[in-house]
Amino acid sequence: MTVLTMSAAEITRFDTLMRLDRGEIPIPDAMELRGLQRRQIYRLLGRLRQEGAAGLVSRKRGRPSNRRYSDAFRAEVVALVRENYADFGPTLAREYLAERHGLGLSCETLRQIIWKPASEKTAQPGAPALISPATGATVAASWCRSTAQSIGGSRTAAHNARCWCSSTTPRAS
Repeated sequence: MTVLTMSAAEITRFDTLMRLDRGEIPIPDAMELRGLQRRQIYRLLGRLRQEGAAGLVSRKRGRPSNRRYSDAFRAEVVALVRENYADFGPTLAREYLAERHGLGLSCETLRQIIWKPASEKTAQPGAPALISPATGATVAASWCRSTAQSIGGSRTAAHNARCWCSSTTPRAS
């Protein structure tokens, strides 16, 4: 069994398209629910019928951004900061890079390049849900305590536990 990683938006898109495919909702309602035009609804429905749930997963996932700085530029910035400004914070280092080297970076970009190299970056907080393309029913989620409190639910469980998990799986037939 193959397991797909899907975001919450992709799961709701999958649910809406499955309801449309079963005839539970008409096309105009699906258009309104998803905020898409008729053409996109038909395009997504065709992809769902052809490829299953895997067809709705973002094709951009796991690929570097188009706006990402080149590895050569990142290496140059790392070398300059480590050589000349190793004991500086990101704000002061950014100012010196701009003044003396003509490199215009934001503080946050510099912080990400220097203090958190790309090889050590982790996934965004809040694990995405999982769906089985065979059944479309396996859903799992995991939130930290602060997320659990912000979205509601059992405050006692969220307060007493460091992290909590929720999962839904289909019954074995």
